[in-house]
Amino acid sequence: HEFVVRFVEPQIRASNTLKFKEKSKRRILFHFGEYIKPLLEKQKREELLAKTIRDFKNLFPLARELKRKIVFHVGPTNSGKTYAALKELEAATTGYYLAPLRLLALEGYENLQKNGIHASLITGEEEIIDEESTHISSTIEMMNGSVDVDVCVIDEIQMISDRDRGWAWANALMGAPAKKVILTGSANALPAVTELCEYLGEELEVIHFERKNELTMMPKPVSMKKIEPQTAIVAFSRRDVLSLKQQLSERYSVSVVYGNLSPEVRREEARRFREGESQILVSTDAIAMGLNLPIKTLLFAKDNKFDGLRRRELLPTEVSQIAGRAGRYGFEEKGYVGALDDNTLSTIDSLFYAPLPDIELPVSVMASLEHVMLIGEILETENITTILGFFADNMEFDGPFNAANIDSMLEIAAIVDEYHLDLKTRFYLSCAPASISSPYIESVFHRYIKQVEAGGQVLYIPPRDLPAFAQTNDMLLNAEDRVREISLYLWLSFKFPDIFQDVEKALQARVRLNNYIENSLRQGHFTKQCRKCGKVLDFSYRFSICDECHSRGKRGYGNNSSRGGYRGRRRR
Repeated sequence: HEFVVRFVEPQIRASNTLKFKEKSKRRILFHFGEYIKPLLEKQKREELLAKTIRDFKNLFPLARELKRKIVFHVGPTNSGKTYAALKELEAATTGYYLAPLRLLALEGYENLQKNGIHASLITGEEEIIDEESTHISSTIEMMNGSVDVDVCVIDEIQMISDRDRGWAWANALMGAPAKKVILTGSANALPAVTELCEYLGEELEVIHFERKNELTMMPKPVSMKKIEPQTAIVAFSRRDVLSLKQQLSERYSVSVVYGNLSPEVRREEARRFREGESQILVSTDAIAMGLNLPIKTLLFAKDNKFDGLRRRELLPTEVSQIAGRAGRYGFEEKGYVGALDDNTLSTIDSLFYAPLPDIELPVSVMASLEHVMLIGEILETENITTILGFFADNMEFDGPFNAANIDSMLEIAAIVDEYHLDLKTRFYLSCAPASISSPYIESVFHRYIKQVEAGGQVLYIPPRDLPAFAQTNDMLLNAEDRVREISLYLWLSFKFPDIFQDVEKALQARVRLNNYIENSLRQGHFTKQCRKCGKVLDFSYRFSICDECHSRGKRGYGNNSSRGGYRGRRRR
């Protein structure tokens, strides 16, 4: 322990009165270190709490000065709650729309412009600034708490309970600098919103909205051979979505939507479905937000999902949000919800009618730069992993708040700490949207950090010689990774504009890649292949090499079989 090494050990070694054998000295020092460690941790924790503004609401002084009124539009999907909020936003002299997705921020910006309103768009990777703008459409993480407006709309407030992003909704509710703040969301968020408004001492008005058309559970599962047009099928992984597309493309024209796709490609796939160019939409739960579609029937392919930690059954809130996409008002008079098999239908039926559990406090607070600098000073370190870990374990706030989950941030921070950078730079890089579960993105991120460390410019290297469309799953996945690389580059260009200057080249490459991905999805000719022999595999097949190559490798005479072969698993 550092304290023992710096202060105790030299005194024991220099003592003329205490005579210990070397082995005894080591044992004494070890046990003393174990004893003193929690006391030192407690001392540092108390120092942190004494120096921090622990009353979270006071981190947003402008919002506290405005004496805001909070209005909560409560209702299920397809009830018109968001439409009414956005109409009030348009009528305001100045306004702010805080969207849960880049796709929705873009749509909000475009709608404001269509209505003759000067507006700006601000997301983590792009800014379109109108010098005369009276309104801003922004992703919720990009909220600016220092410019006041008349009306601010915070969309999907129930996301305040989200494990990874809930802190952004907490920040927005606490700090939106508007005279009137309109929340939209589901009824299970009302108790939490009520308690938070009481904590703030601010007026809350609740307006209830009812669903505009009927939503009905189907009594029997639907066969894959009897799916009608205007049907959406929801799976919960990229692999399952592409597998279903492969099967359905023999009979139908199919659009697909999943999380790896950029907002631009999602919009184009949605347009094809909306305008009748495709009959069926296959999607992950990315469909739950941000796409207004003419879905008559919504079918669940599965009743479980992997949530980043474990595979689990769907929650009633998830089923409600997804099922609500069926029978959208203005498209269909009635919506139908079902499944592809009996077991899934039984589970979905029970979850569909289950009451939604109330969102419980506390809500999350993310570490700010101020927190990081203070903890670094107290701990006498610039190791961002250590600092963020200390924040997560020790930070407390007055009121119904706790430190946010920062597991994914800590994974990125561990990479950042491999380089010699100042603490402020380490913090910004640790906040980057680097999808390091992808080996390609992780290698790119290392290259970018090396250039930041060296102080030189980071050039964007565009892809070369793209074919007309992807013919294999790996080709499609590589293109998706290249788009995510561009998102990372653009995000970094706002934090380090002198280093990441190739913005125009990156934007041009994104257009090319999005067109390539869209063509690939439309053509539908890409396949999953064994990475050893090239044999075509079904998308539902779990491994990246076929059974024959795996068996050959185990017998010791196949390709790359120097030690018995390897049945490799790859990210899909």
